[in-house]
Amino acid sequence: METRLLDLLVCPICKGPLEHWRPPQHESQELVCRADALAFPVRDGIPVMLENEARSLDPNSPPADVAA
Repeated sequence: METRLLDLLVCPICKGPLEHWRPPQHESQELVCRADALAFPVRDGIPVMLENEARSLDPNSPPADVAA
């Protein structure tokens, strides 16, 4: 996914910033809004920015990029 595109995209719900999660640090490629605790999927390089397509993040689990 292009960096320029990521600079333009915001969360469709709160209009906040998104984090780009991708392998190998994370299981799949997603755009994550920490404020809403939602992860929007990226399918075939295209972000799916629909609330009903987003998965909820478990607030009790630590981020996958933090070393244990």
